[in-house]
Amino acid sequence: MIKNITLGQYIPTESFVHNADPRTKINLTLLYIISIFLIKNPIFYGIVALYLYFTIYFSKIPASLFLKGLRPIRIILIITFVLNLFFASTGNIIFKLFFIQITDQGLYMAVHFSLRLVFMVLGASVLTLTTSPIAISDGIEQLLKPLKKIHFPVHELAMMMTIALRFIPTLLEEADKIMKAQISRGADFESGNLIQRAKAMLPLLVPLFISAFRRANELAMAMEARCYHGDDNRTRYRLLQYTKIDTIAYIFSFVYFVIVLLVFIFV
Repeated sequence: MIKNITLGQYIPTESFVHNADPRTKINLTLLYIISIFLIKNPIFYGIVALYLYFTIYFSKIPASLFLKGLRPIRIILIITFVLNLFFASTGNIIFKLFFIQITDQGLYMAVHFSLRLVFMVLGASVLTLTTSPIAISDGIEQLLKPLKKIHFPVHELAMMMTIALRFIPTLLEEADKIMKAQISRGADFESGNLIQRAKAMLPLLVPLFISAFRRANELAMAMEARCYHGDDNRTRYRLLQYTKIDTIAYIFSFVYFVIVLLVFIFV
């Protein structure tokens, strides 16, 4: 399961989406998430799927890699679907067995909220897979730059998010090594029900936390040794600039958002 987590991973390649400014990708990701919450009928998720399909196509990253990121949340998807399916009391009953009943409203909500979660994860994956953590940090810092006037720690916030994203793959790799080491000593992480498998994962937490704290301490010492003082008189080798690619991306996304907005208002 650990190797299926794609959050924080960056796949470098030459594509339309990769070459877009990180600020554009962050803004359009937020616009995309807003559009998902405007969908009231699961049928119209087809519009979202079409927009997402073209985005993934122009990113030149295999769709299987995006779908791979859904595997770690499959338990959450199942729980979301089941809770909405069996615990919705409104609507017409379409199936009933003893105390278990399924209504059309429950089925509608189960499909609706499950698809919403799937599309949100896929949309976030587009941002992380096509944008390096440093570029995401620079983009966030530039977008939040006006908040500096009220002494908001913009640079520090962007740096923390960069470090968090950067170390997700590192910690996953460390967890995989610890798991393999414990398996070689007879540990069993695959058999048993969900609760038993969760309990079997507990021995991973202690060495993983120790490793995480050790890496954090080493990183802090390295930053202090290089006289890092946040945003004080900081200069940049590469400056973010909007190009024609960003203009095309904004127009394409604006048309998509207008369509979703019209569906939300009139349908």
